[in-house]
Amino acid sequence: MRLTVDHVTRYSYDHPVRSVVQSHRLAPANHAGQKVIEWEVTVSGGTKGSRHRDGAGDLIQAWTVAGPVTEVVVQVRGTVETEDLAGVLRGHRETVAPDCYLRDTLPTRLDVALIALADSATAADTLSLAHALSAVVSDAIAYRPGVTHAHTTAAEALALGEGVCQDHAHALIACARHRGIAARYVSGYLSANEDGSAHEAAHAWAELYIPGLGWVGFDPANRCCPDARYIRLGSGFDAQDAAPIRGIARGGGHEDMDVTVAILQAAQ
Repeated sequence: MRLTVDHVTRYSYDHPVRSVVQSHRLAPANHAGQKVIEWEVTVSGGTKGSRHRDGAGDLIQAWTVAGPVTEVVVQVRGTVETEDLAGVLRGHRETVAPDCYLRDTLPTRLDVALIALADSATAADTLSLAHALSAVVSDAIAYRPGVTHAHTTAAEALALGEGVCQDHAHALIACARHRGIAARYVSGYLSANEDGSAHEAAHAWAELYIPGLGWVGFDPANRCCPDARYIRLGSGFDAQDAAPIRGIARGGGHEDMDVTVAILQAAQ
């Protein structure tokens, strides 16, 4: 499947800021099941800084915007060719040991309810257990936009019984780590419309490490493993660590952010 991406993030400030510094994880890597045909990231008034590939295999690009400025627009446009590998991540170069992803963070910290949820899943092997954990998270947290926010923890989302893809991913990561399975957060895109029409598609899921198989993606929000509709951007311990854009504006003031993401299935 060939997918085209148009992703615009607009930052607006209530009064001019002196400068804006950002770190981007916005470039998808080439690996089995994902081939980048073309990809471009632009920042209005921005100057590229250093870039490096981190231990998880993600390209990190620094940008600086000199002020005074009241608006910064980050635009991503590109085309990626994808293939359904049943969620298995193959051919992705990284140097971080999977066991590093056994430690928890604030969004994935366990409580009594998460432990009980994780312990309710039973299976004969690690892969089956990973599927079972994803299923119990799907059943426990209904997909409902607007009831949680960027800083909602897995425990809070489970208590609500509702949330979005970020909450599903955090809950699955917490449950997997409790059961001794290394797990990490993945940010990317999802083209969910079978008719090929544009779709608001910034998305997130989890990857669990299965001995003998490697990293395998699980998307509890959609009750599936990532397939050809998914574009993988980057990973981290949680949503903040894997954020596509991180930054700071110097000069204070209130910041508003507007994000628009559209994915289209392109003609082969």
